This record gives sequence, structure tokens and C-alpha cells, in this order.
Amino acid sequence: MTDEVSPGSIGKGEPLKGAQLTVTSKEFTEQIILGSMLGLVFKASGAQVVDRTNIQGSIGAREAVKSGDADAMYEYTGTGWITYLGNTEPIPDPQKQWKAVRDGDRGNGVTWLPRSTLNNTYALAVNAANKKKLGVENVSDVAKLSKSDPSAVTVCVGAEFASREDGLPGLTEAYGMKIPASRIKKMSDGVIYTQTDSARSCTFGQVSTTDGRIRAMDLKVLKDDKRFFPQYDAAPTIHTRTLKKYPAIAKVLAPLTKALNNDVAQELNGRVDVDGEDPHEVAKDWLVEKGFIKEG
Repeated sequence: MTDEVSPGSIGKGEPLKGAQLTVTSKEFTEQIILGSMLGLVFKASGAQVVDRTNIQGSIGAREAVKSGDADAMYEYTGTGWITYLGNTEPIPDPQKQWKAVRDGDRGNGVTWLPRSTLNNTYALAVNAANKKKLGVENVSDVAKLSKSDPSAVTVCVGAEFASREDGLPGLTEAYGMKIPASRIKKMSDGVIYTQTDSARSCTFGQVSTTDGRIRAMDLKVLKDDKRFFPQYDAAPTIHTRTLKKYPAIAKVLAPLTKALNNDVAQELNGRVDVDGEDPHEVAKDWLVEKGFIKEG
């Protein structure tokens, strides 16, 4: 990582001076932004940083941190609990979910630092006009509408969401929805946003809660009032031996993690996916704007 950056409110006194750290991420926009943030705050704190962001798939990046080939990445609590630790039942309380993942992963050489409130999970969304017209605030309202006015409920979903138990089948069962197959439209994930926005094919659409297109299109995310969807809160995961060698990492990352939430993620993801900006530069601009680091 060749950026010329220096301490702002993070990294004063260069507590990581002399450290050589490798950061990693998965291949999608949000992950590359988060991985870039890690690297930039480490560099501003005095470390030499190798950028290994944009690894394809969850397992590759995870194994890099687990083995020590990489030192740090932002991971999601739901992914840790379900995909890596093999549990089938998510824990609805976000803090309890994080603690369970932290404790369960200790034996794997991975340390989970405190979580953010950036929760990249599934949701149902509706455009502003239909939200007002139908009077829907949460998913229970959609369930009621599916019974009182079935013609008002059409749903656009991706193929994977349509078949996953933590997707549409489980959602309809949990909320007691009655949606005929003819009113479920399967399409690519990207098209769902435009179709939900226009309401041509569907009234409601499956979205990811941190996607930048939610903000850009002014879509309204409905509250998962029965807390069906798992929590996918982003938290730094650090190779345990690295953290023991450089315990200052925890203090360096604490203010960054605290500042991350869904509004921030939607804004930054949108700058990449909607406006076409570079994810690394988006990460750096935001860190500088927040005063966390300085350029030069």
C-alpha cells in the first residue's frame, strides 16, 4: 500500500511503527472498502502494509487470516457463526451473536474485536410511493397485506434467496405470509433494485441492507420486526498471534469500527456501485473527511 498518509485522530504517536501487516477482504465492493480502511489506518499508525484485498469468496480471505498469511480483515458475525463455525440457528441479539462468534473462534487462531452496527443482511424494500400508499412499515405489515389484499403483494427475489431457508421460504413461514408462486418474480440481484424502484414487476424486493442503491433510489427498507434474518455485523478479525505481537491494533481500530453503520455503508457503496468511483479512494476520502487520518 503506497498511499502517503499520516495520523489524524487515529494513529497518534504511530503505535504500529515497525509492524509489517497484511490486510485482506472478499471481492465485493463493501469488503474492498473495509479492507482498504484497515490498511490505511494501519499505515497512518506507522505500519508497512501489504494490500491483499479482493480475494474471491469468503473462504479464501478467512483462511488467509486464520493461517497468518493475512493479519486482518472485516468479517460478518453471521458468516462466522453459520458458515465458519457450522451453526444453523442464528442468535437474534447482535451483541450475543458477536460474543458467541468471538468465543467460538478462539481455538482457530482468530480474534474478533468489537463489532460495528454495520449489518449487511437481507431485507425487504419498497419504493417511497408504495410505502405511503400501502401503509407498510415492517414485514408483518406485508404478511397482513398478503392476506387482506393478495393482488397488492408481488415480490422480486434472486434465485438463491428464493430457495434458502434464511431467505424467502423461511421468511414466509416465520411471518405467515401467503404469496402464490405466480406473484414471486425471480431475477438477478441487480435488477431487483430497479424493478422495485419502478414497481413494474414487483411491489417489494429482496435487498442487502447496506447496498448503495437503496440510498440512490430512495428505497425504503422494511423493519424485520420478528428478527428473522441473521445479524451480519461487520467486525475486525485479527490473526491472534499478530494481535499478541501488536496489541495496539485493537485501540487503533476501535474508533473506526464504532463509526461504521448502514448509512455510512450505503453512502460509500453507492459511490462505487452507482457513481463508479474507486473503492480504495472512497475509503481514503471518508477516513480523511472524518479526521481519522491525514493525507501526506
